[in-house]
Amino acid sequence: MTQRSPRPVALHRRLQQVWHNPPGWRSLSAVNHNIVGRRFIATALLFFFVGGLLAMLIRAQLATSQSAFLDDALYAQVFTMHGTIMMFLFAIPLIEGFAIYLLPKMLGARDLAYPRLGAFGYWCYLLGGLILLGALAAGLAPDGGWFLYTPLSNATHTPGVNADVWLLGITFVEISAVAAAVEIIVTILTMRAPGMRLVDMPVFAWYMLVTAGMMLVGFPPLILGSLILELERAAGWPFFDAARGGDPLLWQHLFWLFGHPEVYIIFLPAAGIVSTLIPTFAQRPLVGRSWVLASVVAMGFISFGLWVHHMFTVGIPHLALVFFSAASMLVAIPTAVQMFAWIATLWHGRPKLALPMLWLLGFLVVFVCGGLTGVMLALVPFNWQAHDTHFVVAHLHYVLVGGFLFPFLAGVYYWFPHLFGRQTLPRLGSWAFWLVFVGFNTTFFVMHLTGLLGMPRRVGSYVAGLGWDLPNLVSSLGSFVMGIGFFLLLIDLVVSAYLGRIAPQNPWRASTLEWAMPTPPTFYNFASQPRIPGAEPLWTEPDLGARAAAGEGLLAEAQADEQRSLGSDPVSGEPTHVVRLPRPSWLPLAAALAVGGVFMALLTKNYGLAPPAALLALALFWCWAWSIGLRQDPAAVDVGPGLQLPVHDVVDRAPGRAGLLWTLVANGSFFVSLLFGHAYLATVAPGWPPPRWLHAGWTTPLAGAAALALACGAMHYAERANARGDARGRQLALLAALIAALSATLLLPTGVLPGMPSPREHAYGAMLAFSLAYAVLHTALGAVFAAYALARGQTGYLSARRSVELHNARLWWDYTAATGAVLLLAMHVPGWRH
Repeated sequence: MTQRSPRPVALHRRLQQVWHNPPGWRSLSAVNHNIVGRRFIATALLFFFVGGLLAMLIRAQLATSQSAFLDDALYAQVFTMHGTIMMFLFAIPLIEGFAIYLLPKMLGARDLAYPRLGAFGYWCYLLGGLILLGALAAGLAPDGGWFLYTPLSNATHTPGVNADVWLLGITFVEISAVAAAVEIIVTILTMRAPGMRLVDMPVFAWYMLVTAGMMLVGFPPLILGSLILELERAAGWPFFDAARGGDPLLWQHLFWLFGHPEVYIIFLPAAGIVSTLIPTFAQRPLVGRSWVLASVVAMGFISFGLWVHHMFTVGIPHLALVFFSAASMLVAIPTAVQMFAWIATLWHGRPKLALPMLWLLGFLVVFVCGGLTGVMLALVPFNWQAHDTHFVVAHLHYVLVGGFLFPFLAGVYYWFPHLFGRQTLPRLGSWAFWLVFVGFNTTFFVMHLTGLLGMPRRVGSYVAGLGWDLPNLVSSLGSFVMGIGFFLLLIDLVVSAYLGRIAPQNPWRASTLEWAMPTPPTFYNFASQPRIPGAEPLWTEPDLGARAAAGEGLLAEAQADEQRSLGSDPVSGEPTHVVRLPRPSWLPLAAALAVGGVFMALLTKNYGLAPPAALLALALFWCWAWSIGLRQDPAAVDVGPGLQLPVHDVVDRAPGRAGLLWTLVANGSFFVSLLFGHAYLATVAPGWPPPRWLHAGWTTPLAGAAALALACGAMHYAERANARGDARGRQLALLAALIAALSATLLLPTGVLPGMPSPREHAYGAMLAFSLAYAVLHTALGAVFAAYALARGQTGYLSARRSVELHNARLWWDYTAATGAVLLLAMHVPGWRH
């Protein structure tokens, strides 16, 4: 492993030149994960303090009965924005920030699989958050609660743009979450350091792998619900209007199909931090590591079977109550496995009571309390009594603040030396912790009692004499103590970032790979990518970082003319190819602005501006994709002594292939949610199905189906022709696929629209129209895929070895043909219509 390594200083200078990021305002074009991750973390913390300020306004209003501090309309906006900011603009983006910053370092990689996608996700997050904050400043913020229940959120009960701000702003922000999930999964599975087996990955990476998978499946139901609710508000399509064949409970199902997995999407990364920090401070490996990993996977699956426990009081069948109540208690088992593993690790080690450890101990106390109240709420009789009271608010904060915020603040202090190369102020940090801990428990423990006394949530004023005055006053005083603690924490972090004492390398004597580099880290992370000896690499080989910096790993001998990192086998971690990474680019920012233009056009009701903005976004994504690839088959890269690897352009595990596959997983979740909505309304909605409607016959729909099949078949033929070097056959097949795709785009609506009921008259017509729009959008995008592959082949970007574009186009058409066939059956088979 030590042949002809360049001198460390020369290697560092060469890599610095290649991985250099522009200074000043041009740094907005940066795509490096170090910069993007820091931006996510800093922006999320800023949104946290905005959400915290709104919480202080809420507690000031509730401190006394009949308070006139906030009127009802403003209070509704404040508490809605508090929940929205904390859930969508703080918690999830902070998770993304930690993952984007840490995962490549923990995995021994130089960057993420898609650096530009991470930057694009950040800009979508920032712009979407600014839309919400701008609406709050203008007095137009959403005011229906962070769950926006129908029918109170429809155009009749909530006129104006307040609810539209929530629906469109949150959907815009969720683009960031889906992009981050794809990036995290592909990076973890295909870009680990040499020899890092899947079972030996850092536990934080395991937690993030499960979390990212949950995000891909859990976010699309809310995106679907937001889109169809916005259609109901803007165009009068009655998805949730019971008088016209809809059902308001469909919104609750779609929301909580996202909302309950969301709780575990937030908790699991925090638990991953706990499972990372406790072994470090105990100075021994995590007890029961394999059991902990199994419990994490189990929680990922079980969490999707719990959504109805938020709906125990809406009148669902008793059998469903029993099932979801049992499932809600079942999830406590994998949680308990992790809890006992953490306690056993501390018991068998000699934990050092450093500042991050204080936050972890606070987490253990608070989260156990939240778990106990969660078991109480899982019992249907108790849930009926406590539902929609302050008891639920207290439970929510004990679980989310105790289960998320405490571990993440422990993580902030733990990785602060890594981010800035400096130490925090221990005494100030301790004061901040104790004020937050005491203030938090004073605020929310007392709120359990307020809820048991019957105080409902989402109420901004109450009369005296109900026994709520004193507990509310105590809760409000506790919230201000907690607010002072967070203010001290902010001072500690800001001052320490500039004036803190220089931190030694690996100040906690941790075992994970991110501490094997200088701090703050260079943009390329590792001068050479080291071979990983096991699950605790720095405890097994303490000099691993020094040897990697000296160029004794892989990729130290590669020509430093482009940014590169190793690609690896998903299971064994053995290197299989070299990934070429992009340099700084303005395309992510420009694309995010164009996509934001679509949402702003919809929000301001300037619908004519939405198509041009969408076409601009499509053109920018075309340019983005066009900048990738090679016009000649590349030679293998010498990555180390006796090892040559191909670049990703000519291998089956190219990042572009994996990225589209996981994107289609999210798309499939959206599609299944759409079918669920159709089946749900057909089962329970009044007036469903509507009177018989006559479609235009089978001729045109069958022609559309034939066009789908032809496009799919032509893409398969083009890929086979390319593999055998038949460039002419490939181009002809792509041309046929393009013509078939355009034909399907035209034939699908003409075969259904003439006889379809008006989408404004009945939810059946609305559901069919939305399903048709889904199919047509996919065939139109399929035409873009075919045109792109045709253009790439014409300009020399395709060969028998370079076929990523063809593979992606074929994969897209496989998905489009399958879903299109299902939707055509749904529209024309008698079982789905009257």
